[in-house]
Amino acid sequence: MATEVENNAPAAETKEIKEETPADAKAEEAAKQEAAAGDAAKEKEPAPPKVLVHKTNYEKDIVYLYQFSRTPLLPSLSPFCLKVESWLRLAGIKYENVDHKMKYRSKKGQLPFVEINGEEIADSTIIIKELSQKFGHDLDAGLTAEQRNIAHASISMVENHLAWVVMWWRTKYPELVLKGYKVNLQHALGTRIPNGILNFFFKFAFGRKWFQGTKKVKAQGIGVHSAEEINTFGQGDLKVLSDMLADKPFFFGDEPTTLDVVVFAQLAQIYFIDKEVSYALRDYMTESCPNLVGLVNRMKERCFSDWDDICTTLDLNSHLPKPAPEESKDNKEGGKDEKEGDQEKEPDDKDIEKEKADEKEKDKGKEKETEENKEKETK
Repeated sequence: MATEVENNAPAAETKEIKEETPADAKAEEAAKQEAAAGDAAKEKEPAPPKVLVHKTNYEKDIVYLYQFSRTPLLPSLSPFCLKVESWLRLAGIKYENVDHKMKYRSKKGQLPFVEINGEEIADSTIIIKELSQKFGHDLDAGLTAEQRNIAHASISMVENHLAWVVMWWRTKYPELVLKGYKVNLQHALGTRIPNGILNFFFKFAFGRKWFQGTKKVKAQGIGVHSAEEINTFGQGDLKVLSDMLADKPFFFGDEPTTLDVVVFAQLAQIYFIDKEVSYALRDYMTESCPNLVGLVNRMKERCFSDWDDICTTLDLNSHLPKPAPEESKDNKEGGKDEKEGDQEKEPDDKDIEKEKADEKEKDKGKEKETEENKEKETK
């Protein structure tokens, strides 16, 4: 019996092992299926959206403005860029211009555009609308419904009619654009190519390829008219604005609104052209609409107290505080060495004076000895 038990024991163990093997295989297979299902589920989960902005190291709630480079006569050649920057300043919103040398455009292909908290906002009207809601700064908060309607109609006239009159002149006379605004293309584009070559290509690029200016002006409708007719259109718009403003400081009273910002940004393009360049629309404005000239200057003072500094230095961020210049380590060490050198020189000078005094005393002693010897000899 003992032998059977001993002999049967291994057999029972072997049987148990054989019976457990398929169960383990099933468990492993189930685990694999669960893992595969988990991987599939992970693959199906949408990846987090990528931050598609140029300024990846942004600060929270800082507006990063992308626009054209500065010029010596006004902060921006684009009325829409000047509109956004003027509004940001009036609203007191913290912003920073990004010096991109006009390389970037928004997803809509436009300038200006802004980035805030990793998101892009394009088109000047949409930028002002969204930032106004975000920061709670509405320049038109005090307007009545009727005034808002007047502002809306006037802005449409300025941006969809008067702006095209100015654009027609620019595409027709690109060389006067460079001269009239004293544009330094080398600085604006951040290149070392000589300005003579850049100016030559600009005449063709601005009017034909860059912005496709001429085609756009014709497609809009302004470009099919004669120069005299187009100037008359522009003068008509200026007359309407002048009559609306009358003798008020701003269109709706003592404080500027969005309409004042829009009109200022457009009229600045007309008014600040160099006086040496002939421009009929500017001459009409200064002679027949002096109150518009006054509005431009008031808005300039309100929005750009640093206007002269901007136009002189062409600094995109003259409104931001500049860090105090730090002395370099070499300069500091150099200063230390000089002081130490001076301290070392001082004892040298004293030693020299002492030596001279000692020499004089020795000479006096020798003279005395000589005299004494002579006296002895005489005796």
